Amino acid sequence: QVQLVESGGGSVQAGGSLRLSCAVSGSPHSMYYMGWFRQAPGKLREGVAVIDSDGYTNYADSVKGRFTISQDNAKMSLYLQMNRLRPEDTAIYYCAARKLRLGSWSDYGLYNYWGQGTQVTVSS
Repeated sequence: QVQLVESGGGSVQAGGSLRLSCAVSGSPHSMYYMGWFRQAPGKLREGVAVIDSDGYTNYADSVKGRFTISQDNAKMSLYLQMNRLRPEDTAIYYCAARKLRLGSWSDYGLYNYWGQGTQVTVSS
């Protein structure tokens, strides 16, 4: 079991950068995937980036080359560095974790643990 608390959201102009952090408590080493999702108004929650227990990463096509997911060695902090932000990146960003290895990394229904979310707003 883990508890997740996000921070670092805010407002930025297009082209700018933000770094999101997720403080992890509990048993992060028992999780197979830890990652970031986002949900814009009127849209489904979507996977942004994930890192697995071996350190391999996956990204949504829309953020590849702009966002970078990382974690500290103890797996007690998860980060999302977001560069070259676009207005379409505006959403609530959630930190998430799951034990299950099987299934798509981006299937939000397979994640057991969620943070409360942090708002990211990108203006044009």
